[in-house]
Amino acid sequence: MGDPSALEVVEYTDPLCPWSWGAEPVLRLLRASLDPRVRVRRVMCVLFDEDDDPAPDPVAETAWYARYVADISAHTGAPHAVRLSRVAAGSWPSSLVAKAAELQGDRVADRVLRRLRETVFVLGEPADTLPLALAAARGVTGLDEARLAADAASDAVRERVRADRAEARRPPPELLTVADDSPHPGAAKETADGGHRYALPTLVLRVPGRRRAVPGWRSYHAYAAALAELCPAALRTPEPLPAAEALEYHRTLTEPERRALTRGTWPPAGAVRLETGNGPLWLHPEEAAARPAAAPGAPAGVPAAPPVP
Repeated sequence: MGDPSALEVVEYTDPLCPWSWGAEPVLRLLRASLDPRVRVRRVMCVLFDEDDDPAPDPVAETAWYARYVADISAHTGAPHAVRLSRVAAGSWPSSLVAKAAELQGDRVADRVLRRLRETVFVLGEPADTLPLALAAARGVTGLDEARLAADAASDAVRERVRADRAEARRPPPELLTVADDSPHPGAAKETADGGHRYALPTLVLRVPGRRRAVPGWRSYHAYAAALAELCPAALRTPEPLPAAEALEYHRTLTEPERRALTRGTWPPAGAVRLETGNGPLWLHPEEAAARPAAAPGAPAGVPAAPPVP
């Protein structure tokens, strides 16, 4: 059956990646199903890099990227912003804040990363500066905001993101070509310097002496099959939570997430519905109160050329 403590699950992602956002329902379900002894690690790949060339026509580039995100949402069912203000100028600020949040525990880190994703895919205002990324995390339950700001600006956290970026640009040879009928099969992407990086999202599962990579946008069953091959004891039968309990835990849920992660009558009492360009986002009332920009009726909250996740 294998020892779950010997298994490492590595998720290659970026806070501003539309396919990673679309994979949240399955990845949330997977994380909830893993034995707590499994080691889980996220690698911030820096999708929008610091040295990317600026777009010659930011308005046209934003319009193109908004259509691109909407096309992805048609596959994944994920929300997209009613109006996207701009293409993100860079992933470094949000990656620094996401990595700094990891120093405050998994639950805080999950909630901060989720807030960062929602800046672009719900509010249409990507957290592409450090002040914006820190503001996105404001009010997260259990978060020490002063510590987050200090850590995000530290050399130590910048080095951790730099290491993540380098790791993401060393995909294994078997990911250079991927044959799959997924709309995003996940073959490694070429980089400007002639190298490659992981497609996002990609999960790599490792036990001593063996690994399995599951790239691109995949079903829960694809991840479960890979785990069954390496360490079947690491996966428990997923149990949807009662609706109110699920919203309390996750704080926000998309329609695909509430179908995958909850049971019982929906919506629970007090849930706040926020309309997007592709279905609602449901907020716990405390989450809505902590985020005035995400309240119903609130306004939606120089661009680089968008890379392909």
